[in-house]
Amino acid sequence: MPFVFEKTEIEDVILVKPQVFGDNRGFFMESYKKSDFYANGIKVEFNQDNHSCSSKNVLRGLHYQIPPYAQAKLVRCSKGRIYDVAVDIRPNSKTFGKYVKVELSEDNKHMLYIPEGFAHGFVVLSDSAELLYKASGEYNPSADRGILWCDEDINIDWGIDFTPILSKKDENQPKLSKINKKELLND
Repeated sequence: MPFVFEKTEIEDVILVKPQVFGDNRGFFMESYKKSDFYANGIKVEFNQDNHSCSSKNVLRGLHYQIPPYAQAKLVRCSKGRIYDVAVDIRPNSKTFGKYVKVELSEDNKHMLYIPEGFAHGFVVLSDSAELLYKASGEYNPSADRGILWCDEDINIDWGIDFTPILSKKDENQPKLSKINKKELLND
């Protein structure tokens, strides 16, 4: 099997480690194979691929979309190095408000599967970083929401000793306690 699927501290968030075949010419790896993902419980139909590039010390997030436009994501860092964070915002979850943080890099080639019901963010640790990620739903501006990256109630250890570079949007996101939890329910 070309992947190892590892549970994280939050069961539904999965670290995916691809098998990488490398030699003096470079490397080859499968970054997604529907049958393997489905066999390991990730039964998501991805509908959009995204590619972003960010400079050193940039922090993006924490972002999510509300139902019926919620998105599951499969995130990987193809260039550089980041800390990737997923926060459980499912109102009825026993891990509501908890987070998973993993390092994704061009060197380790790991991917993070983030199901619907999670806010997502990352901080760039290298000079720049490029992220490639699959999303289960298309971006919908009217469903776009966020949470303040430094919310004390979540208390994310971003693992940084600098003030991150943020967008105006991310500087002004609400705290988790102020978001409309009714919007998050998929009724």
